[in-house]
Amino acid sequence: KLHDFGFRGVSSTESAAIGGAAHLVNFLGTDNMAALMFVKDHYHETITGFSIPASEHSTMTSWGREHEVDAMRNMLEKYPKGIVACVSDSYDIYQACEKYWGTELKAMIEARDGVLVVRPDSGELPGIVLDVLEKLEGKFGSSMTSTGHKLLPPCIRVIQGDGIDIKSLEMILVAMTEAGWAADNLAFGSGGALLQKLHRDTQKCAFKCSYAMINGKNVDVVKDPITDPGKKSKKGRLTLEDSGEKFPSGATKWTTVTEGKGDPAKDILVEVFRDGKLLIEDNFADIRKRANNERVELKKLAVPKGVGTVGDPFNNIVMLTDSYKVTHHLQYPPGTTKVYSYFECRGGEYKDVCFFGLQYFLKKYMVGPVVTMDKVKRAEEYFKIHFSHPVWGLNEKLFNRSSWEHIISKHGGKLPVEIKAVPEGTALTYKNVFFTMENTDDACFWLTNYLESLLVQIWYPTTVCTQSREQKKIITKYLKDTGTPDVVENGLHVFKLHDFGFRGVSSTESAAIGGAAHLVNFLGTDNMAALMFVKDHYHETITGFSIPASEHSTMTSWGREHEVDAMRNMLEKYPKGIVACVSDSYDIYQACEKYWGTELKAMIEARDGVLVVRPDSGELPGIVLDVLEKLEGKFGSSMTSTGHKLLPPCIRVIQGDGIDIKSLEMILVAMTEAGWAADNLAFGSGGALLQKLHRDPQKG
Repeated sequence: KLHDFGFRGVSSTESAAIGGAAHLVNFLGTDNMAALMFVKDHYHETITGFSIPASEHSTMTSWGREHEVDAMRNMLEKYPKGIVACVSDSYDIYQACEKYWGTELKAMIEARDGVLVVRPDSGELPGIVLDVLEKLEGKFGSSMTSTGHKLLPPCIRVIQGDGIDIKSLEMILVAMTEAGWAADNLAFGSGGALLQKLHRDTQKCAFKCSYAMINGKNVDVVKDPITDPGKKSKKGRLTLEDSGEKFPSGATKWTTVTEGKGDPAKDILVEVFRDGKLLIEDNFADIRKRANNERVELKKLAVPKGVGTVGDPFNNIVMLTDSYKVTHHLQYPPGTTKVYSYFECRGGEYKDVCFFGLQYFLKKYMVGPVVTMDKVKRAEEYFKIHFSHPVWGLNEKLFNRSSWEHIISKHGGKLPVEIKAVPEGTALTYKNVFFTMENTDDACFWLTNYLESLLVQIWYPTTVCTQSREQKKIITKYLKDTGTPDVVENGLHVFKLHDFGFRGVSSTESAAIGGAAHLVNFLGTDNMAALMFVKDHYHETITGFSIPASEHSTMTSWGREHEVDAMRNMLEKYPKGIVACVSDSYDIYQACEKYWGTELKAMIEARDGVLVVRPDSGELPGIVLDVLEKLEGKFGSSMTSTGHKLLPPCIRVIQGDGIDIKSLEMILVAMTEAGWAADNLAFGSGGALLQKLHRDPQKG
C-alpha cells in the first residue's frame, strides 16, 4: 500500500539504494531497483520488492491529446491480465475517469482478469482523491464493507503518488474515512518525501564520546552545554537493557544504563565488528521480523568475514531506472522512432539556477560500453521475480531483452542517445532547458526516458550549487555593507561558508556530489569525498581547504575541570596559522571570558595566526552576538569604514550549529544592526547545505 517512487528524487544512486532498502523492511512495493540490488548484495535476499506495469506521462502524451483513449486502451491490451497502473491526468483527469475509463473502456476493464489502478498526478489533496473515487463510483458502482464504507469493485483501484508524505497520507485516509470510503480503494506512492525529505535532525541522530582511558585511568566523558540542555550527552560505558516494561503494542521497552552501572549479562548490544572483521551478518528476513516486533536471535558467523564489498554493485545501467519504465517499450504509439526529452527547473525558491553535475553522471554511468550480456542477464533475473504475481504470474513481454541485445550487437554496448547541455556552472533563470536527450537509433526510442530516472538526479548537485551560490551573494553583500570589501577583493570571502556536511548526508556518494557542488562557489570544506570527486571527474587536484579544529570528544575527554588545559593544548599543538576550537562543551560564556579572554589571552595575542571560537549550541542569532560581545570585552575591537566593530586579527568566530540560508542571513542582519562587521564571523553548514534539500524547491 506504500510504493517507493523515490529513485529519481534522491541525491544519489547510493542514497536511493540505502533508503529504498530501509523502506523494504516494512513494505514490498517498490520501483527502486537500486534498493533490490543493495539488499541482495548486503543482506542475502534475492528479491525483496515487487512492482507492476505502469505508464508515465511520456508514454501517454506521445499519443497526443486526441488519442489519449487509445493510449489507455493500449495499456489494457498490452497487459491483458494482472495489475496495471495508468497515469490519467495528462489533460483532464475527470474526463479520463468518466468518459474513457468509465464509459468507452469500461467493458474491457470489467472483463479483464486483473485490476486497473488509476493514477491522478496533480490536484489539491485530499480533494483530488475524493473526486476521482466519486467519478469512478459513478461509473463502476461500489459495495459496502462491514463498517459501512464504500469499496469500488475489484477490477478498479486508485493510487496517489503526488505530494505524499506521512502527514498527507494520514490526511487523505482521514478524509476518505469521513467521506465514507474504505481505505482499500487506495494505494500510495511516495518519492522525495520517502527517501529525501529527511535529515539528521529528523530523529536528532548524533555520535558522542562518553568514555576514555587516559594514563591508565577510566574517565567518564560528558558534554553538557548551558546553552542547550537538550544536547547533554550520556556519560560512561553504556548498556542497553530490558526495563521490564512493555509498550501498548506489546514491544519491549528498552533502557540505556549509563556510567558503567549496567549489567553486562543483560546487555543486548552484541559485538558485530572487530579488528577489520564482520562477526554478525543479518539476513533481511530477520530484520523484517524484528521491525514487526518479533524476537529473532542473532547468529554469530562461524568464520568472521574479513573481506567487504568488492566492486560497484549499482553500476548496471539496465537496472538504474524506475522499474515501471522496464515496461514502457510496449506503451508508445505504433511507429514511434524518436523520443526527445528535456530537463528543466520549473520554478523554485531561487530564480537563478546554477547547473552542475551532469559530467559526473555521464562518466560514472553512461560513457563507454556500459551494456553487457552479463548485466542484461542479471537484470532479467531480477525482473522475472520483481514483476511476478502469485495469482497472475509473469508477463514475459515486460522486459525488453531483445532491444538491450540490439544495443550490444549494433553499438558495442554503448548507449545510442545524444545529449545537448548548457555548460556546467552556467546560471540560467528557471523555466529554461538545461539539457536535452534523444535516441540516435530508431529501434531505441524507448531508451530516452528509460534513462530519465538516473539523470533527473542532477536536481541534487544543481540545487546544492544554486543554494550555495545564493549564500555567497548574501555573505558578499554584508562584507561590503559592513566595511570590509577588501575581504571580497582578496578572495577570502570564499572561505566564509565551510562544508560540515559529510556526516549529515544520506550516503558517501551524496556527500561527494553535494560537496563538489558547494566547491563551485566556496573553498572551505571538511568533506574529503568532495575533493576526491572533483579530482576524479573534473580534473582538479585540489579544490578545497581546511584547518585544524577540535570537536567535543577531544575537548570533553580532558574533563570539565581541565577544559582550559584542553584549550591551551590546542594553541600549543598548532602554534601558528588558523585553528578552530569548539567552546560550548560546558559554558561558552566562561570559555570566552575566563579561558580565552583571560588565562589564554596572552598566548592568543602572541600567536602567529588566528583562533576561531566555535559556539555549537544556543538560540540564533543571540548566541553569536553574545560571543562577539564577550570576546570584545576581553580583546577589544576596531572600527571599519562603515562604523562597524571588528575584533582584532588574532581572533574570530565560526557558527556551525543551525546554519541554513535563512539563519545565515538572519545572523548577518542582526550583526549589522548590532554594529558588528560581517568579517568577524564565518559559517559552517552541514545538513542544511547538503541534505535538507529535495527536488521540489527548484522543481527539477
